[in-house]
Amino acid sequence: MKGQVLLFFLVLFPRFVFGQVSYSIPEEMAKGSLVGYIAQDLGLDVKRLQAGRARIHTGDNVEYIQLNKEKGLLVIKEKVDREALCGQTTPCALHFQIALENPIEIFPVTVVITDINDNAPVFEREERRFEISESAVVGSKFMLEKAIDPDIGLNGLQSYTLKPNDNFILKMNSQSDGGKKVEMILQKSLDREKQEYGSLLLTAVDGGEPQRSGTMQIHITVLDVNDNAPVFTQTVYKAEIKENSVNGTVITKVSASDADKGSNGEVSYVIGNSMRGLSNVFVITEDGHLVLNAPLDYEKVQKYEIYVEAVDRGGLSDSSKVIIDVGDINDNIPVIKIISSSISIGEDSPSGTVVAVMSVNDPDSDVNGKVGCTINKNTPFAITSTSSNFYSIITDSDLDRERASDYNITVTCTDEGVPSLSSSVTLNLQISDVNDNAPVFERSSYEAYIVENNTPGLSVFTVKATDADWNQNARVSYILEDSSVNGVPVSSYVSVSADSGVIHAVRSFDYEQIKDFHFRVRAQDGGSPPLSSNVTVKIMIQDQNDNPPQVLYPVQTGGSLVAEMVPRSADVGYLVTKVVAVDVDSGQNAWLSYKLQKATDRALFEVGLQNGEIRTIRQVTDKDAVKQRLTVIVEDNGQPSRSATVIVNVVVADSFPEVLSEFTELTHDKEYNDNLTFYLVLALAVVSFLFITCLVVIISVKIYRWRQSRILYHSNLPVIPYYPPRYSDTLGTGTLPHVYNYEVCRTTDSRKSDCKFGRAGSQNVLIMDPSSTGTMQRIQSEKSILDEPDSPLEVRINITSQTAQYNLLFSLVFFFSTLESNMYKCIM
Repeated sequence: MKGQVLLFFLVLFPRFVFGQVSYSIPEEMAKGSLVGYIAQDLGLDVKRLQAGRARIHTGDNVEYIQLNKEKGLLVIKEKVDREALCGQTTPCALHFQIALENPIEIFPVTVVITDINDNAPVFEREERRFEISESAVVGSKFMLEKAIDPDIGLNGLQSYTLKPNDNFILKMNSQSDGGKKVEMILQKSLDREKQEYGSLLLTAVDGGEPQRSGTMQIHITVLDVNDNAPVFTQTVYKAEIKENSVNGTVITKVSASDADKGSNGEVSYVIGNSMRGLSNVFVITEDGHLVLNAPLDYEKVQKYEIYVEAVDRGGLSDSSKVIIDVGDINDNIPVIKIISSSISIGEDSPSGTVVAVMSVNDPDSDVNGKVGCTINKNTPFAITSTSSNFYSIITDSDLDRERASDYNITVTCTDEGVPSLSSSVTLNLQISDVNDNAPVFERSSYEAYIVENNTPGLSVFTVKATDADWNQNARVSYILEDSSVNGVPVSSYVSVSADSGVIHAVRSFDYEQIKDFHFRVRAQDGGSPPLSSNVTVKIMIQDQNDNPPQVLYPVQTGGSLVAEMVPRSADVGYLVTKVVAVDVDSGQNAWLSYKLQKATDRALFEVGLQNGEIRTIRQVTDKDAVKQRLTVIVEDNGQPSRSATVIVNVVVADSFPEVLSEFTELTHDKEYNDNLTFYLVLALAVVSFLFITCLVVIISVKIYRWRQSRILYHSNLPVIPYYPPRYSDTLGTGTLPHVYNYEVCRTTDSRKSDCKFGRAGSQNVLIMDPSSTGTMQRIQSEKSILDEPDSPLEVRINITSQTAQYNLLFSLVFFFSTLESNMYKCIM
């Protein structure tokens, strides 16, 4: 017993070549007996058998052979009976395939079953009776039943013996079909008077080792004269019958004649020696009609050979053979066997990838057994015939899991019979995902709004990206890309949740500082390598009414008071002054309106709702008070609205001397009744004094060191008398004796706004120092300095070694100027 690798290969499907292995074993081997070293004969490693989940695909055969994957052996699984498996067919072989996966490989294997002498020749009947006339001539032939030996070759039936052989001898005649006919020949005349009954023993012997035999008892009754035996009209009869014929169908008619007359010439027919069980399939009538007695199956037996005997009443007989060919009909559907199939396949698999291998068999013959297979349309798969009865399913186009995550592949196999028969099998194939899709945002860009003064950590909005892939490849993470906003990293403004894509405000925003900014968010999946996409997000800061109006004019000072002068001759609509205010908010939050809240005489003045102009609404009379105090409220249009108030002092007078005393009282009444302001001014003065003292000491030391050199010292003029802006009589009433102009410079941020006022064109506005009783000439002299068109605001002092006395004077001027400036700023 040895394995032999054949020197040919079968290309069953792409990229797989199959070698065929053949073994020869005797029948009746015990279970577990070794058939062959399959791994060695196929040139495979035992580990390959285990990793490839090797298995035996036997098709329709009973599994007699078992694969030992651990040792790479083929062993006997079930005891093989060659006669039950193949009958008289030779050679007798088992055909199966060894199937491997990852990659798919198929190896055909043939195991030839050799015969052993395990069956003795057997006669169908244990005894046979003959009635022979004593007048039978020497040489008369008597047909004997052949013994049946399922073995073949030398193990099959070889010879017969007949004992005793006083009157008869045996003769074996070869027939045209290769078979042998056994006849008993009369060699010595019978004498009924000497011996009416006789008994012979027919023995059939095979040629095996050890030799086996079977016997049949022959009983002979000697009759009176019947000297003619029946003779068949044909030595061989041939007939055909379809396998679907019903019981009782007449197959053919045999006929024999006997030259004798009377009862010796009457012939009857019987089915003679035949294979075991044929007497149940066919019967013969007395008139020679051969009739079907049991269902036929072409797939089991295609041809029957029957021996029919014609016997007369005298016991003489003749025999003839009937050959019956069974006709096939298309009564079997194709049988589909899945040898190997894949459960899943990657969507990046190339075209031509094998996903399944199957065998298809149809037991019918000719066109009834020719099979063609197809698969359902609209799938990226094709079926190809790789060899006889083998088919493979392959991919024939690109796969896309996002378009279809699985396929039900239905294979339908149809024969060419009429009518055709078909069978089908469905395979479910999962398409495994690869990371071939980047996340996609729902929008090409995002815009979001957030109201200023928000709480840090507030959720602004959510970006959303989806990934058409599956599982980990579709798990999206959100990342804030590095960038800067006004030189500050964007991460100090916003953050993004990696899992949910929620954008959070990191800080509280101020519309007055930043109105909008943009940044980019990257969506990245969890594949390897990861794929990503970006989207731009723009954050719009919405204004909130969080800033009250700021009054630019008239400036509310603590060191000096501003009073607007209205001549008593002023007409109705006289422009007294204009309240100028700004609001750093935007939109309707910055729309300002002006209202007169309180006034000494409400019947004398009114304030423009939109422009803040204060005008007279009646003629000024002598009864009107010289001192008029107006409180104007400035409101924005926000919800809720914010406001600021400004106090406007108005003096009704025609000349400055008339106003001076009233104005001084007004100042004392307003400011110095507040003790808190007094202490604040005093504290600032002390601090300023200490600062100036230190500064003077330092300057004096440096002057002493540099007295030989010429030094320029620059200083801003600390005391700047304030003059009201110029106004023009926009109503054209002619009530203003001079032309006033004003210029306002505004920015979006009031805290950085600059107000530039031109010099006054007349002396209608007074600025009085409450701590000084200086004359109007000092005021006019200070004013004349400021009115010079090209006069600088800085004083250049030249200090020399001969003028050291001016050091003290300069220090005193600097001290008082600084003190006055600090007090002014504090009150503001």
